[in-house]
Amino acid sequence: MNSFFKKYIWTVLAATVLTSFTVYVALDTFIITRVYSTVITQDSLPQNNSASEPEANEAEASLPATEATMTENTYSDANITITIAEYREYNTTLYVADVQVSSPEYLKTAFAQNTYGKNVTAKTSAIAEANGAILAINGDFYGAQTKGYVLRNGTLYRESADSGQEDLVIWSDGSLAIITEDKVSAAELEEKGAVQVLSFGPALVDNGSIAVSEKDEVGKAMASNPRTAIGIIDDLHYVFVVSDGRTGVSSGLSLYQLAEFMESLSVDTAYNLDGGGSSTMVFNGEIINNPTTNGKKISERSVSDIVYIGY
Repeated sequence: MNSFFKKYIWTVLAATVLTSFTVYVALDTFIITRVYSTVITQDSLPQNNSASEPEANEAEASLPATEATMTENTYSDANITITIAEYREYNTTLYVADVQVSSPEYLKTAFAQNTYGKNVTAKTSAIAEANGAILAINGDFYGAQTKGYVLRNGTLYRESADSGQEDLVIWSDGSLAIITEDKVSAAELEEKGAVQVLSFGPALVDNGSIAVSEKDEVGKAMASNPRTAIGIIDDLHYVFVVSDGRTGVSSGLSLYQLAEFMESLSVDTAYNLDGGGSSTMVFNGEIINNPTTNGKKISERSVSDIVYIGY
């Protein structure tokens, strides 16, 4: 018995160590939360009742318009106009938010729990509510990646490039552009006036032309999926698009089908965001689409971040 134990003890120990390491890696990748930075929001700042008059006026200027008109699928005030429309294409239901704003400051992003980190997540609707979003879609799920630029609301959080990665840049004037990470650094983008950089992709439409082929896909994703995209039609005129998928009612879209649809909306630039179970659109506190991971249950997936319209 002792000889048997001595013969196999090192094998057992090695297997135990390997299993433990594998479990740790899986937990570290998908479960263990690591907080790298907490975003300072206006609500978290100490109140100063002795603010000067110019500061008070500036604060007033950032407040939402007092007169807003809302219906089930529209929102309108002095600065923001949103109309939600439903389309049926490719045996799939798509939801399009047509957005026009008076200033680029109303196009924003937000992290789950106002925290930049790893495995820090929340549902799109929860992040939207926490930030007072009028309209929101899921972002690029930066937390599922270890590389790829993360520049949000003018602050650079991650500048490690992923070779060949196509990003969406939102400039300070509200215009959109497609860049490749190995051709320009995150610091350079920041210096040139980038306010947001989203790292998922690929580009769907660039300079008015479809930028993907019928064979392009994200990783090992299926050809037909729920999808999320953002595009720009003209100055400060955007479209947020989410499609259902993976159900008997909605098949979902391929990247090329999504690009075709975005082109049909007359966008100049359009970009693919995280899809599948992440694809969610929230408008005035209500979930507009039918998010699902496996097609059997309609429910939101928790994500790292959102893109939203709000004050």
